[in-house]
Parts: sequence; C-alpha cells; structure tokens
Amino acid sequence: MSNRIEILEEYRQANSQLATLKRKESDNVCSGSETVRIEPRYGQEMNDLSNKCAQLDMILEAMDASED
Repeated sequence: MSNRIEILEEYRQANSQLATLKRKESDNVCSGSETVRIEPRYGQEMNDLSNKCAQLDMILEAMDASED
C-alpha cells in the first residue's frame, strides 16, 4: 500500500507543478480587443508534466482495478 501512497504523492506534486506553470503562463496574457498571440514559455515543461500525470494516473487506475 505504501507504493500506492508514494505514486499518489508524486502525482499530486506533478499536478501541482503543472497548475503553477499554467498559472504563470496565463499571467502573461493581457486581454484586449486585438488578437493575442501566445508564445508558450513553459510549453515543454508543461507537456512533460502532463505526460507524467497521465502515466501516473494510468498506474493508479491499474492498481485500483487489480484490487477489485
């Protein structure tokens, strides 16, 4: 069970980091009447964290399914 807790904690940390990067990314966008072009500053990091979250989520789902 401790392995599940460790994976869950890793998932929460990665998800929190992803949310922080998304917030930082959106803070740089100013709204106005003109079209805004967004140049991602954290694109690769966000992509990597998103993939990590997806993988950890699949592991957690598989663990849940094996317990049933």
